[in-house]
Amino acid sequence: MTTEIQNIDPKLIPILEAVSDPEIPVLSIMDMGVVRTAVIQNEIVKVQITPTYSGCPAMDVIGDDIKKALEDAGYKSEIELILSPAWTTDWITPRGRKALEDYGIAAPLGAEADKDVLLHGKRLVKCPQCGSTNTKMVSQFGSTACKAQFQCDDCLEPFDYFKCLK
Repeated sequence: MTTEIQNIDPKLIPILEAVSDPEIPVLSIMDMGVVRTAVIQNEIVKVQITPTYSGCPAMDVIGDDIKKALEDAGYKSEIELILSPAWTTDWITPRGRKALEDYGIAAPLGAEADKDVLLHGKRLVKCPQCGSTNTKMVSQFGSTACKAQFQCDDCLEPFDYFKCLK
């Protein structure tokens, strides 16, 4: 797993870790890996964020939430959307992957395994409820475009699988 964080001022990390992803509130924007840089320049915090996919409707909310959190901490800020390099699920931290599973969303697999699951029906996605891989895709699209809907054939629970994006 790689992270492409360029530069984050250590004073800003606790503030940014307190900002939740609006679509998956158990994850911070830091755990999702959307914060690329956060530096203080001339008393203004400049934050660069990368959307999980182009057109992600949560990015405006994330930008507003970052501004509010920084304002509450006494900072003025500027938020910039960065599209390159494109976000990848590799940027989700190990803590973020565990939080996804604890929340009931299967964490993304690697690129090849993801293709095997989504295109060839292989049973590789682990049910976040019971841990079984006896699961099947119900729909290529789940609660958001970045997820697919699955069901476990052992415990019969439906769940989302966070698709791998590279």
